[in-house]
Amino acid sequence: MTLERFFRRRPPQQKEGTSDDLPDLWGKCPKCNAQVYNKELEQNLRVCPTCGYHHRMPVKKRLEGLVDAGTFEQTSGKIRATDPLEFVDTEPYTARLERSRKKTGREGAVVAGRATMGGLKVMLCVMDFEFNGGSMGSVEGEEITRSMELAASEHRALILVAASGGARMQEGALSLMQMAKTTFALEELASLRLPYITVLTDPTTGGVAASFAAIGDVVIAEPDALIGFAGQRVIQQTVRQNLPEGFQRSEFYEKKGFIDAVIDRREHREHLTQLIAMLTNQPRPEVTALVIQADPPKPPRGGLFGRRG
Repeated sequence: MTLERFFRRRPPQQKEGTSDDLPDLWGKCPKCNAQVYNKELEQNLRVCPTCGYHHRMPVKKRLEGLVDAGTFEQTSGKIRATDPLEFVDTEPYTARLERSRKKTGREGAVVAGRATMGGLKVMLCVMDFEFNGGSMGSVEGEEITRSMELAASEHRALILVAASGGARMQEGALSLMQMAKTTFALEELASLRLPYITVLTDPTTGGVAASFAAIGDVVIAEPDALIGFAGQRVIQQTVRQNLPEGFQRSEFYEKKGFIDAVIDRREHREHLTQLIAMLTNQPRPEVTALVIQADPPKPPRGGLFGRRG
């Protein structure tokens, strides 16, 4: 056999039914194009070990990386979305909902529950971008509102991890109403001086970015996260100017003072625990590093757009 014929040979055909049994061992980082061993990526909280790029994080992994082991008690998932507008675009809204339910095993784009972090009591809400782009509908607004009310009644700090494409167009004005509803629900937390901390991840956009996600007492974000209300092309066509480099990325907002800190995901648990301890005047657990240089406790203040005067 000649060398040419050797390389022209077809590879052996895989037996039927065995392709799905092979594990997906390697992936490529979309930022630095490095080959990443997927097991190593998962162990590193889905942060690229070469360049630090933050891959999007499944809700389950996010919870595991934040709360004390075995302490999360889910309170969400008991509400089911309907189709009040009987909305149809390329397909019925009910079909979209059903596909998202099958994909995620959840009823909505918010997972909420009680937990402890470093032994401190918290209420945690995590938005799931895998469910219809993390869009905010009536169910999501109600789950977040109930979590705010529960945090107030049980005297817990509230942490919200945002990941969303914005308000859900298939519910029209009912979705937009959730912006005011969730913001109003924060007043009870404010009256009790309980901390409300938001963590903005990629992406946090639209009505979510313009409401509850941006008005925490402390607003932190993951590196290079897309954050904003309208898209860059819409803004550029409206103002008729070139936008600055890095516009709508978390580092840009931090420089402008709209975000308090950009923190690596692998350090979130330590920093959030420190913040809660400080804002609730409790002993601070030992940590290896602290990026946020906080002053002594003061009355809570607003974040991106200001929650309290």
